[in-house]
Amino acid sequence: MISTTIATFNGHEGAVVSVAWSPDGKRLASCGNDRTVRVWDAATGHPDWVYAAGKTEYLFAVAWSPDGKRIAEGGYSGAVGILDATTGQLLTTFAGGGSFIEGLAWSPNGKYLASGNGGNTAQVWDISTGKLIETYTGHTDSVLRLAWSPDGQRIATASHDGTVQVWDALTGQHALVYKGHGAPVWSVAWSPDGKRLVSGTGAAGDNQPVKTNNSVRVWDATTGQTLWTFAGGADEFYALAWSPDGTHIAGGGDEKDVRIWDAATGKTQLSYAGHTDIVFTVAWSPDGGEIASASADGTVRVWRPVASNG
Repeated sequence: MISTTIATFNGHEGAVVSVAWSPDGKRLASCGNDRTVRVWDAATGHPDWVYAAGKTEYLFAVAWSPDGKRIAEGGYSGAVGILDATTGQLLTTFAGGGSFIEGLAWSPNGKYLASGNGGNTAQVWDISTGKLIETYTGHTDSVLRLAWSPDGQRIATASHDGTVQVWDALTGQHALVYKGHGAPVWSVAWSPDGKRLVSGTGAAGDNQPVKTNNSVRVWDATTGQTLWTFAGGADEFYALAWSPDGTHIAGGGDEKDVRIWDAATGKTQLSYAGHTDIVFTVAWSPDGGEIASASADGTVRVWRPVASNG
């Protein structure tokens, strides 16, 4: 595979920590250390609106609702804000877990929102009522990222405690603990068919970097069996995303590039070297044709992986 850069979005005044596509693939939302959420026209790079959070609210996570009408954001304060995706108006705020929010994920039906926090817990909120309906307490350290399964039944949480845990989304019942990494786990994503998970290691912010035994691993979401491993050594992986068709995985980290792996074999297919600093998040467009990546270099880049004739 080769890559073609489509656009670079400039505007954030600091590291961009999270990026997400709108469900129709026409817009991108991003947030970062400049305390703003920004929504962009994905084709032109034109900024639609900017939401400015509080002066001390570094933002770490942004997520678009499945119906495209709302955007969730969270960060240092521990609060979760729900924004109108058209105007950027703050609609409501959830109290959060009493510590910084690192990960956000909407349920596939859009009725619930899950958040992971520095208080070692994950929480699930009813969007229509604002009621906290579940708190998951299985981790012993910060919950750094989380992902909702495609069928809406399970949530996977990645933690600084070195585990990925899978649990029932609405009851909190514990289903599986994956301990294959042996290092703090920063990223996790479900395969589109819900049968596999990919997870990667690293640490950022107030945590010390992980300089040994880093890896990306794909494993069976029911049994916890490791299917393949990409050994990164000193390379940390903050960003992982599965292609919509389930054939490839994109990942990025402190090597500043974005790599594409064959999801079945773990073979590297492409390395995109557009950024000049850590890559914190990657996101495939809904149609799978483009990838957005967010970086500590202050930019969001959109690019297209293309099958090579070689």
